[in-house]
Amino acid sequence: MSTCRVVAYLALLVAYTAAQAASDTGPGLGQALSEEEAAAISLTITPDGGGLPEGSGSARAGESIYRARCLACHGSVGTQGINDRLAGGHGTLTSARLVKTVGSYWPYATTVFDYVRRAMPYDSPGSLSDDETYAVTAYVLFLNDIVGRDAILNASTLPGVTMPNAGNFVWAVPVR
Repeated sequence: MSTCRVVAYLALLVAYTAAQAASDTGPGLGQALSEEEAAAISLTITPDGGGLPEGSGSARAGESIYRARCLACHGSVGTQGINDRLAGGHGTLTSARLVKTVGSYWPYATTVFDYVRRAMPYDSPGSLSDDETYAVTAYVLFLNDIVGRDAILNASTLPGVTMPNAGNFVWAVPVR
């Protein structure tokens, strides 16, 4: 093998080794989270209610929070507004004009809580307290005729809410 080829292979080996070392340390962006910061954003809620926080809220209490924080995007009763419909659509999933809403499509009430907690309100996601999130979730479920106006949701009661479309989902991992 010629000297030029040996030098070229060695140069490639050195470049590859340097690239591997750089990729192991990452791009050097951002900063490490403290344990408290990581815990604050560790929001995994499972369909069976695992991970639900302490707190509670009723649909009655959720109505005022909804009016203050959700109405601008979803309308006064969750059926109009500039963003997705939240209510209605029952019985439309097998029709030519299906309407996917919390009440017609979502399989678990716990996933409603999880989504509201992570992503809502649109202008300040994650800003609702756990009690406010339970209350808004209860109100949205009330708008869909799934729970009554006086229903109180918490870590014990929310997993027991049966969603109308729950039987039409099959999970790869069995739900306890």
